[in-house]
Amino acid sequence: MPVWIVVCLSGIYIGVLFAIAWIGDRRNDAAGSAPERSPIVFALALTVYCTSWTFFGAVGPAAPE
Repeated sequence: MPVWIVVCLSGIYIGVLFAIAWIGDRRNDAAGSAPERSPIVFALALTVYCTSWTFFGAVGPAAPE
């Protein structure tokens, strides 16, 4: 896979995560509710955590020796 495709997909992925966070932050300000109690926010945070854990856990074994 060409490097430019990986870079573009990574940028899009990060952009989507920031868009979700921005929308969630605006909705929270309008509703005045506590975001830490929302199951959707928890699920998204867990998804980001697991994605980064998988990425950083898989980079070491994939590196050439």
